[in-house]
Amino acid sequence: MNSNKKAAKIVGSLFILASVTAVIGLYLYNPILNGPDYLINGSEHANQVITGALMELILVVSVVGTATILFPFLRKYNETIALWHVCFRFLEAIIITIGVISVLSLLTLSREYVAAGAPDIASFQASGVLLKATHDWTFLLGPNFMLGINTMMYSYIFFKSKLVPRFIAILGMAGATLIFLAALLEMFGVIQQISVWGAILALPVAANEMILAVWLIFKGFNESALATISTKKKTFGSST
Repeated sequence: MNSNKKAAKIVGSLFILASVTAVIGLYLYNPILNGPDYLINGSEHANQVITGALMELILVVSVVGTATILFPFLRKYNETIALWHVCFRFLEAIIITIGVISVLSLLTLSREYVAAGAPDIASFQASGVLLKATHDWTFLLGPNFMLGINTMMYSYIFFKSKLVPRFIAILGMAGATLIFLAALLEMFGVIQQISVWGAILALPVAANEMILAVWLIFKGFNESALATISTKKKTFGSST
């Protein structure tokens, strides 16, 4: 197996890992992010919440992994966009990490609330609202807003370079547009983050990542397209 196929398999696997851990993490956060008794439920389900945080940290590693491994392939066609992609992927990872920190801080608040016995509930609730809001905003800006930008950049290069079939690249660009639109609508309060419309607008980008992942694992990048890009770069470089 050549290095290109190995890299493609790793990228595909990381896309799947990122999707799986994101869903599991959000599910495991349920006791501390949802319901009126989150200050009590968070402490009672501490291990579940921490496991959810670990899932999101794996997501962060996966996001960084896809960016760094894709970079050598994307730069063959357009180095500027490839660099932007890496930078925005890292920014997405940072935003997700801030969300993880907010949830773990909320868990600490929950433990303090339970340990206090008869606490000043108003002050604890005020802090809880702020930490939950921090998570909600990072959830919007990372997996939605930044994801739309990142997906558009690599899908555009895939479309132009033919490194993967164009129907995958087109689905990626369409999905990127819709998830970016969803982020804007959520920011202005037109739709809720967790809603039917939110799910509908997120479905194409999720489908794109899974289809792309499977293609990369089993088929890899188009070797003839890679060769063509390399030849053009050598020709251009020698002419200048």
